[in-house]
Amino acid sequence: MTRLKNKPYYSLIFVLCWLLISTLNSCVWKEDVASHPLPYLAPPLLSISAKEKQELSTRVATYFKESLLRFEGLFSGGILVAKGGNILFEHYAGYVDYPSKITPLQEDTPLHIASTSKTFTAIAILQLVEQQKLSLDDSLSSYFKKWPYPGVTVKQLLTHRSGLPNYVYFMEANNSSKTAFTNKEVIDWMIEHQPAMQARPDTRFEYCNTNYLLLASLIEKISGYSYPEFLHRSIFEFLEMKHTFVFQPADSIKATPSYATTSRAWPLDHLDYTYGDKNIYSTPRDLLKWDQALYTQQLVGDSLLSLAFTPYSFERPGQNNYGLGFRLKLLPNQKKVIYHFGRWHGNNAAFTRLTDEQVTVIILGNKFNRQIYTAASRSYSLFGPYGGEPQRDEE
Repeated sequence: MTRLKNKPYYSLIFVLCWLLISTLNSCVWKEDVASHPLPYLAPPLLSISAKEKQELSTRVATYFKESLLRFEGLFSGGILVAKGGNILFEHYAGYVDYPSKITPLQEDTPLHIASTSKTFTAIAILQLVEQQKLSLDDSLSSYFKKWPYPGVTVKQLLTHRSGLPNYVYFMEANNSSKTAFTNKEVIDWMIEHQPAMQARPDTRFEYCNTNYLLLASLIEKISGYSYPEFLHRSIFEFLEMKHTFVFQPADSIKATPSYATTSRAWPLDHLDYTYGDKNIYSTPRDLLKWDQALYTQQLVGDSLLSLAFTPYSFERPGQNNYGLGFRLKLLPNQKKVIYHFGRWHGNNAAFTRLTDEQVTVIILGNKFNRQIYTAASRSYSLFGPYGGEPQRDEE
């Protein structure tokens, strides 16, 4: 009789235990894809003599004072140049709030890094590849229902060889309400309206923001986290990038505004809520931490990391190429420039790694200034035979 009377309770306990185990398993799985088992250890600073550091610092300071900083008031943002993690030059100018000019930009002021955000999206994808949650050769059709573009793979998105149309243009052309779109809404619109491909998959390089919007959404599907949360857990928090975040509507107060050259505020628009291709805010010091982490194997292993810095597009002659989330400049003297520039609204960003010399050049601006790209590109020759031709900017 006792056993029969208690049977419902045993059943209830079984159900509760099953739910608890399922929840725990889910948490462990999410921790596996977004967290790290060990704390991050920053690489040691490159040993540089006091004399060499002083000479380099003077050379870099003189260069920027005679170029980007030549005319007072034109540059608004932050500049940081380092060698082996040692900061050689750091400078901040301008304001958070034009035209009132009450709050000056400082080292902890987060600025929109535009397309430089793609470097983070790419490494996050490679983390999932390393954990065998997906493959570079996976087809998007496996992850997005009713996906109308067959033959497009994860690797083609990373290398800008998918042939997909650029959402920045087709959503602009078809937006009458000026409502801010999310990643999901862009993807749903593509599935419903099927804008024309720019090329057949893997036939040519075609820089396209749609690729990285899709990659961010893929990260969400696989990890179970939102893209902002995944990057926070797997990269920003891990590297102690305390002033770096993916912009969301709730961040409007802490997001530094951008401005036209005339100091007119650049308002948010209907494409300011999409991410993966852009929408990360950071600081020069946080991006230096990012650069240094890429010299270690603590984000992804060396074999995958080397793929990110490998060129994949050779159908057009020239020095410019693209890896997995990183632009590459391949010089005839075997020098390689690993970089990503960006532009969004009044924001300009330049992030460059000269790995032969372990030099990092970072320039972020919140008042439109195309000279940021020229100044960054021409600074490379301060450290080696890189020539002086500026690289392109991009949205």
